[in-house]
Amino acid sequence: MVRSFQDRPLPPGTVDRLLELGTHAPSAGFSQGWDFLVLEGPTQTSRYWDVTLPAPRRAGFAHPGLLRAPALVIPLADPQAYVDRYAEPDKASRGLGGSARDWPVPYWLVDSAMSAMLVLLAAVDEDLGALFFGIFDHASAVLAEFGVPPRYQPIGTIAVGYPDGDDHPGPSLARGRRPLEGRIHRGSW
Repeated sequence: MVRSFQDRPLPPGTVDRLLELGTHAPSAGFSQGWDFLVLEGPTQTSRYWDVTLPAPRRAGFAHPGLLRAPALVIPLADPQAYVDRYAEPDKASRGLGGSARDWPVPYWLVDSAMSAMLVLLAAVDEDLGALFFGIFDHASAVLAEFGVPPRYQPIGTIAVGYPDGDDHPGPSLARGRRPLEGRIHRGSW
């Protein structure tokens, strides 16, 4: 996990390559109900940080190197894209075209998360550092700051850049990875 970035811009086209790969994620009904808000450079990224981590709170922030990430990508899920797609004739029999409340699983979140994972993996392939983190109670403020239409739901933020090598494992990693035994259930529980 990269939490600290060099103060160094990305070459032109880098973020576009990452996002192009992100668009190849699977999506229910090929709805492709995700978009990306891309913030590149200190002028744009500082607006994000001003909303989510105002300057007075930064002095005590545990990961100040995160603020140097030259690019922030906010994957946005679009529930209406799925409702609209499943109202089309080839999907209407599923009964999911009336409202997002009709969906037993919010696939716009699932699919957007898969797209975000592809962006993270693409960053690794580009020898970059990347980190996915939550926006939590700042989601509405971020959407408003950047003029995102209200139909979109941010699933988090991806910071991308060159790692500065000053990362240390977080305390949560001390828990260790759960072993496969007891987590894989073949044929029955």
